[in-house]
Amino acid sequence: MDALHLTLLFLCSLSLVHSLGPNCEETSQGSTLRVYHVSSPCSPFRPKTSLSWEESVLQMQADDKTRLVYLTSLIAGRSFVPIGSGRQIIQSPTYIVKANIGTPAQSLLMALDTSTDMALVPCAGCVGCSSTTFNSAKSVSFLSFACGTDQCKQVQSSSCLGTSCSLNMTYGASSIVANLARDNLTLATDSIFGYSFGCIQKTTGGSFPPQGVLGLGRGPSSFVSQSTTLYKSTFSYCLPSFKSSNFSGTLRLGPNGQPLNIQYTPLLVNPKRTSLYYVNLIGIKVGSTTVNIPPSALAFNPNTGGGTIIDSGTVFTRLVTEAYTAVRDEFRRRMGKAVVSSLGGFDTCYTVPILLTKVPTMTFMFPGLNMSLTQDNFLIHSTFGSTTCLAMSASPNLNVIANMQQQNHRVLFDIPNSRLGISREVCS
Repeated sequence: MDALHLTLLFLCSLSLVHSLGPNCEETSQGSTLRVYHVSSPCSPFRPKTSLSWEESVLQMQADDKTRLVYLTSLIAGRSFVPIGSGRQIIQSPTYIVKANIGTPAQSLLMALDTSTDMALVPCAGCVGCSSTTFNSAKSVSFLSFACGTDQCKQVQSSSCLGTSCSLNMTYGASSIVANLARDNLTLATDSIFGYSFGCIQKTTGGSFPPQGVLGLGRGPSSFVSQSTTLYKSTFSYCLPSFKSSNFSGTLRLGPNGQPLNIQYTPLLVNPKRTSLYYVNLIGIKVGSTTVNIPPSALAFNPNTGGGTIIDSGTVFTRLVTEAYTAVRDEFRRRMGKAVVSSLGGFDTCYTVPILLTKVPTMTFMFPGLNMSLTQDNFLIHSTFGSTTCLAMSASPNLNVIANMQQQNHRVLFDIPNSRLGISREVCS
């Protein structure tokens, strides 16, 4: 079974191992730490069941569709997540990073999510959580917020049936009961003291990441906001390819050590959903052709939430229907007379081996930068190479630049200067 096949199975089973292997201990330098894909040899979430390639892709698409429904609900103001400006959790983690919580430190592999604010941590005694949890009783720096505190009042879903500030959330098919708490959080060699998070007490549905989520959104409860003094609201990541046998990228925190030769495009702000990272996608090239896309399909609209976001939790890029159809049709035209088939949500697949030299290039264009994609950023191949699909699909009203298209790029979020940088960087 090759690395890609393992990757395509990752959303189908999350078998938990208690610790990393001896050769996978994290080595960090300053504020740079390793990022793992969930199917990495160093990940405890590698699946142990075997599905066919088609079944794996269909499962991945189904979970991605759930993610898209959630993001669409956010921009439409129909979010069911009542935690301040917090965001709903992804159905399954895609990329994970080692975080240390408490004193003495306890390690968890938390999912990175740029569309989520508040961190959620499974705590000891949690009903419905995985076997790996944070034991708050063993941390001398842990504090649970009481009812009536300012922090509790700021959380829209808080209740005071007892003495602790209780949070009630729903996301996907799951519901969560958590207590608002704080403790020391350490990533790489740096610590944030008194970091606020949701300490999960009960969950049903099991759709949140087994060892929690670290929110990298722009809201007040996110990691970016809570570490402003230390990291100046600046971070970048390079996500490793699905096909890599190493699967190790990097998360770089703070302005120091960020690439100097990088192109930027402005970050846009949706006042209704300030946590999401909006950018202005102004065009898409397939080969040398700038695709004829209706401007309305790409336009940023703060009233409706329409436009384009960069998201680390969605696997496959989604384009508003008019934009996707135009890009797909130009891609098919470039591929010539090859017979097109479909697989689940992918409607442009080829069931015979294709000449990779015939595959056109693809470029996403933003003001100030062009994001050039390699074939690995937009084609997905079956294990034995008998099926190849254009790994994009349509969306009703939101363009999402997903993690497959971001792989092997350095993506830099510079919030103080309201800009996003992208440069090619092989990190697999």
